[in-house]
Amino acid sequence: MSGRTFRHRHRVTYAECTVGNHVYYARYLDILEEARGEFFRSLGAPLLQLQEQGIILPVIEAQLSYRSPARYDEVLSIDLWVPRTDRVRLSFAYRIANEASQLILEAGTSHVCTTLAERPKRLPEKLINSLAPYLSETPTAGQ
Repeated sequence: MSGRTFRHRHRVTYAECTVGNHVYYARYLDILEEARGEFFRSLGAPLLQLQEQGIILPVIEAQLSYRSPARYDEVLSIDLWVPRTDRVRLSFAYRIANEASQLILEAGTSHVCTTLAERPKRLPEKLINSLAPYLSETPTAGQ
């Protein structure tokens, strides 16, 4: 199966950088969260709307592999796709590159679908259908 990728652009802010002018390692989690939020918005299912329906998707695992530093004022491209879904779990894969197409970061996050009371809940069928075009272990290049 070969799926699409969602692309989000992010300009590195001064606040995200260390004195050495590279993005502080933990700030990449914020950048991934921003991209994920925009992805859900693009699907017509903003995270706030899901929350209002009693659904949250807390992160249960995060893996980040740092390849090169990103620096202040660079515009980064964050590619996101969905390697796996099942009844209550959802995973995202990410690649971040700079404008010169230099790989900055590869990452993955795993989420569980729960109620607001943090009880496991099935992923809504409508959401699964919206995610289907992005479902792929490795996305198609250039999409």
